[in-house]
Amino acid sequence: MRGRDPRIHRKKNFLKEMDCRVKPGNDRPVQVAALMPRYKLIIEYDGAPFCGWQYQDNGPSVQGALEAAVKAMTGDNVRVNGAGRTDAGVHALGQVAHIDLAKDYKADRVRDALNAHMRPHPIGVLSAEIVPETFDARFSATKRHYIYRITNRRANLALNAGHVWRVARPLDVAAMNEAAQVLIGKHDFTTFRDTECQAKSPEKTLDTLNVARDGEDVNITTSARSFLHSQVRSMVGSLVWVGHGRWNADDMRRALDARDRTACGPVAPPDGLYLVRVEY
Repeated sequence: MRGRDPRIHRKKNFLKEMDCRVKPGNDRPVQVAALMPRYKLIIEYDGAPFCGWQYQDNGPSVQGALEAAVKAMTGDNVRVNGAGRTDAGVHALGQVAHIDLAKDYKADRVRDALNAHMRPHPIGVLSAEIVPETFDARFSATKRHYIYRITNRRANLALNAGHVWRVARPLDVAAMNEAAQVLIGKHDFTTFRDTECQAKSPEKTLDTLNVARDGEDVNITTSARSFLHSQVRSMVGSLVWVGHGRWNADDMRRALDARDRTACGPVAPPDGLYLVRVEY
């Protein structure tokens, strides 16, 4: 019978310290130490009381509220990584984030515990699921979908204040939708880009941009892999100019081709903008 190989003995001690094991009859190490499980969260929130998704020095953020809830649940400081860094006052119906936890919790428990610790913030974790460590809420995304809601009426908002943009003057939705198609495709969107935008390039590919009316509601829906800072709100504000007859589709094209921020129409308020869902 062969003597005990001291190399295996040393290896076993090392693996034990690293929370690993050696399979019986095999001197090759098989690491079984559990990696920190990664959880994908789908989140909705009212953006009105927040300075945006990301940490800011000037007020509370959605990211900060979520991280405080994770700490209350686990006792650990954990980074919450989001798919879309929504601006102050912008809402979400289907924001996606991921977190890495030191303990392997059941996904439903993570969802319920975060919701319990989130109160009274207007944030809801709709679902949680364990995903591979290669999943990244931001960089794995292939498409982001937004909707901008306008209420086109003269009367004040009684119930939806802070959640839609009330535009009193009648809007020509057909003209708005025609002008919207000018922006479809790959373009330099400098005109529709915030001057504080940190993206390396102003080029983006806009997949869809549609304007439709449902009674007094006018909904502008758009999708792309990613957007520039304030791009959607800048496009919406310019489309409202079209709806009022101040611009037409040719004016929209000239503004796009100008590649000049000063050529943009007004920037729509954040109230009506929602991150609807993210595709992977």
